Amino acid sequence: MLTADSGSVLRLVEIEGRGRALVASQPLKAGQIVLQDSPIVVYSAFPLVKPQSSASYCDNCFRILSSSANVVPCPLCSHHLFCGPNCLTAATASSHSPWVCQAFSRLRDCPSLFSQPLEQQVQARFLIAAYNLALVSPSDFQVLVSLQGQYSPSDAPAAEFLHSLILSVCPPPSLPISIELTAALLAKDKLNAFGLMEPLSLQQDGERSVRAYGIYPKASFFNHDCLPNACRFDYLDSAPAQNTDMIVRMIHDVPVGREICLSYFPVNLNYSARQKRLTEDYGFTCNCDRCKVEANWSDNEADVIDDNGTVEENEDEEIMEEDNDEQMVASEGDEVGEADFPHAYFFVRYMCNRENCWGTLAALPPSNDVQSKVLECNVCGNHKSEEDMC
Repeated sequence: MLTADSGSVLRLVEIEGRGRALVASQPLKAGQIVLQDSPIVVYSAFPLVKPQSSASYCDNCFRILSSSANVVPCPLCSHHLFCGPNCLTAATASSHSPWVCQAFSRLRDCPSLFSQPLEQQVQARFLIAAYNLALVSPSDFQVLVSLQGQYSPSDAPAAEFLHSLILSVCPPPSLPISIELTAALLAKDKLNAFGLMEPLSLQQDGERSVRAYGIYPKASFFNHDCLPNACRFDYLDSAPAQNTDMIVRMIHDVPVGREICLSYFPVNLNYSARQKRLTEDYGFTCNCDRCKVEANWSDNEADVIDDNGTVEENEDEEIMEEDNDEQMVASEGDEVGEADFPHAYFFVRYMCNRENCWGTLAALPPSNDVQSKVLECNVCGNHKSEEDMC
């Protein structure tokens, strides 16, 4: 079950056909923080030898290393950098133990690893982080192995290669590991890891890259919906402390008992792209209300969002200006759910219109129980007032 800090607003339940899910245990308001979760594992998304052109990040907190940062190198190797003595001290006692440092140094000298797809280098980073977690925090390791994620036979070659490589090059001290455990861990990672993105300013060809992956034990219970009612925020480069924490805020009001869902990717993707991502990355087909509607659309009808993030009208998804406001937005106090929001209205109100951003907007947290009229993008951080949308 969720701990007390989030249990007052969210409840963990089993939903037939969806598995474990988080539902509202009380009415929730737009902008309300419903979860702040710390990762039990964070690891770099870069290959073991980073490209020269890539930005540099602290190997503990993953803040970008600016020219003014007090950069401190790992005293045991020349590959890992930290944004200050505090991060170095924290990492040495946890995520960057002497064994981790030695393991990465040895893996960098393995030609067999570099003949494999780059993805396997990142998977090797995860396995080293996971086995290190078993050494430094056995209780968190048990949480990791308890998460959902089933081994797939299609993943067997990667699991067998990485398991053999780690055992031969850098076996964890006093920790017996098996191919079954290695395969299970890779399955947990595939299903539960959240990407911590690089700044929007560093995106290339309209695509943002991932700087690190984190596994958040409570947030892993959020199911997916293509029109979510909550979205995640992270403040890697701006939060003064606990900067790798994930914060989940409500996009709009929901009543008690409603399932709280995130979108696992930007909401602008069309039906076929969403289904492909969900099938390949998460192993399921989405049957949410939006998908039920869009499954019957033609390809042209499905392209509701143009390249600039503008909503294009079609017969099924017009914004009916002649309708009364009550038909578009529920009045205060009414129960509001995903089905009450036409797709086009969701895009206009809750999707960032900054070029190539595709972020989702949620109100800033309430102050003294007064709801904010300013919405924040969870990707670029831009603010937008409700008056701007009128």
